[in-house]
Amino acid sequence: MRHESRPHRRRSRLTRRGRLALFLGLLLTLGAVVLIPVLRGAQEPEVPSRLTIPEGWRASQVYAAVDRALKLPPGTAKSAVPSAALALPAEAEGNPEGYLFPATYPVTSKTTPAALLARMVRTANEKLATTAVADGGKAHGMTPYQTATMASVIEAEAESPADMGKVARVVHNRLAKSMPLQMDSTLNYALNRSTLDTTLSDTRIDHPFNTYERQGLPPTPIDSPGLAAMAAAVAPTPGDWLFFVTVKPGDTRFSATYAEHRKHVAEFNRYRARAGSRAG
Repeated sequence: MRHESRPHRRRSRLTRRGRLALFLGLLLTLGAVVLIPVLRGAQEPEVPSRLTIPEGWRASQVYAAVDRALKLPPGTAKSAVPSAALALPAEAEGNPEGYLFPATYPVTSKTTPAALLARMVRTANEKLATTAVADGGKAHGMTPYQTATMASVIEAEAESPADMGKVARVVHNRLAKSMPLQMDSTLNYALNRSTLDTTLSDTRIDHPFNTYERQGLPPTPIDSPGLAAMAAAVAPTPGDWLFFVTVKPGDTRFSATYAEHRKHVAEFNRYRARAGSRAG
């Protein structure tokens, strides 16, 4: 029987280093298979939108803006106030008017009305606690709530930040002389309006915010004052003024006597009449 020689087949064997490289390669491949669906399902971080509350807005305006920003039915933000655990002083009796600080706030899909309002109140407390405002208020014997209330009137009455110190001085001078403040802004708040036209009958309404008939500050703030108004409330410009009127944009006249004030009011009326005739 003839035996034929068969070719010898060499088997290639992986070295230890080769086996390790293969194992790592398999792990990386499996990791990629698992990771790709995860990456596909991952969402980009939400970019917050911004809600800006201007100086001088009333709480009702802030509530409406919060509802719009959070895409909620009207009245939702206001209804959240009782359960929002707002850090308000006892004097506020749960009413956040004057403490919804005007600023720009980030808003996401997870933001709630209660959380947003609470942040506004915390910001107001921080501003009232700044050294200049807090120390100035104490020097005048004012609580933070009284500072916020006076600042809200200054915010509503001053035509510009430059006039705030003088308006604050008028308020302080009138309080010192036990004179009614006679501020149209408080009447507008009482009547839920905003106007330059105040009638004699308006000044006679029986209302806690009628500062023509009642002495002292209004019972609560009438809007959301900014830091400049707070600072003016506790550091008024020196002067003996008791009256002021904005005759025309950029021209507010301050006076110490009623006779001088009447002249300024007459000029205001003439300006309004001319502006009305041009508009007509």
